[in-house]
Amino acid sequence: MNKYPTWKYILIAVAILVSVLYGAPNLFGEVPAVQVSPQRATVKIDNELRTNLEEALKAAKFAPVSVEQSDATLRFLFADTDTQAKAIDVIKAKAGAGFVVALNLVPNSPHWLQAIGSKPMYLGLDLRGGVHFLLQVDMKAAADKSINRYLGDTRGLLRDKKIYYSGLGREGDRIVVRFKEPEQRAAALKAMSDAMPDITIHEQDSGGDAALVASIKPEVVKREQDLALQQNIQTLRNRVNELGVAEPIVQQQGEDRIVVQLAGVQDPGRAKEILGRTATLEIRLVSEEHAAGPGQEA
Repeated sequence: MNKYPTWKYILIAVAILVSVLYGAPNLFGEVPAVQVSPQRATVKIDNELRTNLEEALKAAKFAPVSVEQSDATLRFLFADTDTQAKAIDVIKAKAGAGFVVALNLVPNSPHWLQAIGSKPMYLGLDLRGGVHFLLQVDMKAAADKSINRYLGDTRGLLRDKKIYYSGLGREGDRIVVRFKEPEQRAAALKAMSDAMPDITIHEQDSGGDAALVASIKPEVVKREQDLALQQNIQTLRNRVNELGVAEPIVQQQGEDRIVVQLAGVQDPGRAKEILGRTATLEIRLVSEEHAAGPGQEA
């Protein structure tokens, strides 16, 4: 009969115990929930909001089984999906426009198992179902914004340097600056070359006017397109977090596409609405010379 040292038996027992602990959450399944999360990071989930929502659910006779609260989310757990589907309308009406309310499924394992990091194994789209989105980033719009930005920078630079030009505009993907005097063109060429290393500039003579033609370097265009793609990926990840989906897949596909896979999502329409909303931040200069004064309408 083979005999092994005692420490080996102890090691096997510990390995079995750890395996059971971290495999146990798969036996408890999931419980339907309604998740409330703020649309802006500056907004926090507080006790007042929780109390108001609990009172509204109690009045509508849709009392949750339990409530989980953190700074970023508030979850109401229900006994079945029918109650969950009815309760979400009550919560949406009471929470207001500043919060995102979405259906969710959360692990039903005991809190002490969750506290030690024991989580159920999440299944993908093929085993659990869900939604698959393929989004395309508008690279043409990103390139247009870059060209317009350099156009504004050129206008501001020439104004600051007191370099006079007869025309400044965009022609396709190029920026064209026209001058009446060759000396002004030479001064503009030096100023633009020093201040904007990301563009290529060459001189051009046409119609009796001296001109400078500037275009963004190809490597800079590629870098800005990659940055735009990564910014969109980060934005989509933030929006997916609002849905509370476990282990979502948000990744790049090709040069201008993003794949989003949400396994187990219960409300595909809501997911499409959240992922599809656009948000663009533009900064524009305001002319103080023409700003409305006291007693004038803006």
